[in-house]
Amino acid sequence: MPDTTATAQIGVTGLAVMGSNLARNFARHGHTVAVHNRTTAKTQALIDEHGHEGNFVPAESPEAFVASLVKPRRLIIMVKAGDPTDAVIDEFAPLLDEGDMIIDGGNAHFLDTRRREKALRERGIHFVGTGISGGEEGALHGPSIMPGGSEESYKALGPLLESIAAKAPDGTPCCTHIGPDAAGHFVKMVHNGIEYADMQLIAEAYDLLRTVAGYEPARIAEVFRSWNTGRLDSYLIEITAEVLAHTDAATGRPFVDVVADAAEQKGTGRWTVQTALDLGVPVSGIGEAVFARSLSGSTGLRAAARGLPGPEGAALSGEEAEAFAARVEEALYASKVVSYAQGWNMIGAAGAEYGWDIDPGAVAGIWRGGCIIRAAFLDRIRAAFAADPALPTLLADKGFAEEVGRAQEPWREVVATAVRHGVPTPGFSAALAYYDGLRAERLPAALTQGQRDFFGAHTYRRTDREGSFHTLWGGDRSEERTD
Repeated sequence: MPDTTATAQIGVTGLAVMGSNLARNFARHGHTVAVHNRTTAKTQALIDEHGHEGNFVPAESPEAFVASLVKPRRLIIMVKAGDPTDAVIDEFAPLLDEGDMIIDGGNAHFLDTRRREKALRERGIHFVGTGISGGEEGALHGPSIMPGGSEESYKALGPLLESIAAKAPDGTPCCTHIGPDAAGHFVKMVHNGIEYADMQLIAEAYDLLRTVAGYEPARIAEVFRSWNTGRLDSYLIEITAEVLAHTDAATGRPFVDVVADAAEQKGTGRWTVQTALDLGVPVSGIGEAVFARSLSGSTGLRAAARGLPGPEGAALSGEEAEAFAARVEEALYASKVVSYAQGWNMIGAAGAEYGWDIDPGAVAGIWRGGCIIRAAFLDRIRAAFAADPALPTLLADKGFAEEVGRAQEPWREVVATAVRHGVPTPGFSAALAYYDGLRAERLPAALTQGQRDFFGAHTYRRTDREGSFHTLWGGDRSEERTD
């Protein structure tokens, strides 16, 4: 006989802010939600404060929690990545039946997700690693959701996730099945890597406008607000203007001037760079953003180097400053396109490596709303991949290629000006170097290969015939074919 006590279509265990907000989001959309936490006080607090928002089924024990879920059971875990996630899986998996699913909504490393998905699949349980972007507000009001796992699991889970996801400007839910096993968590990791790069580029633009153009934070806020009405329209540009316009109540100074200039990070940016190295994919924009945060936090090292000499460039005049600000906008846009292109190249490489067959246009589509890097130009990225699913890089798309090409001269001028004034712009500079590296007819890697062959007999290939070759550098310098 069916269990008439099971009424919840979905359950959430782990009721910190993200988990609580996600549960409330489901309830607000008419779903009956089972809620559970290791400490029952949090469960009760959720019911006391938000129980009026929908149908919640509180559970004090894992057994009661599982029993309240209709089959196939859909159980979302919202706990810290690593060992805590494994502990929760070990606790709940024995209580589940074949066909049930565990959904990990945290920022897990994708290799952990691959391991967990394989182990649970062997037990007949679906494990769905799911990227959720948008922070606490997104979890409550509509995040961008990136589920992986099996297609079978998405048939039962997808409609619920799509109902609570953010909606793109055209009304499309910002949720789609990304691909098998860890594809969802991988794409979320790359999202966060692009987020690092985006934030670094914006910070560099701010630094240039302040140091070179001589603008105060309130003036720069107005510049960013104007940029947000054009092609740079995005959530990050929007909130940047808000932060720069804010005045510290205690001191009356610009808020940005009373915040320590040491940026923190939770690790997903580092994971992106480490994984890109394993895949052999250049993501220099993301890498420089991660290293810039690390440098900012190296306060002792920075203090020791404070006396190093550097240029003393004078601030620009009014008209010069306005012209320079326009060039910074060009540099910011072009660098942003490069960083996004690198992110999509990485997703494509991982899809080929792990057999995920990720739709690049669909990824752009679900990032148009809810997530931190949501931006107007993501719709153009979606359209570019829709027109050519095999597009090797965004920089090969005619529209983006023309825009970045037009931006290259002001972009170069901005980087040169930054160097003359001693303003560090690792993001702008790395993006420009990547652009030049892609378009170069010949790269100095030919010399690198010659060096490698000289000291390590690592061989090289020639431009005029097939095969691998080695020069007898210590002998008569004749050449031999090695394959």
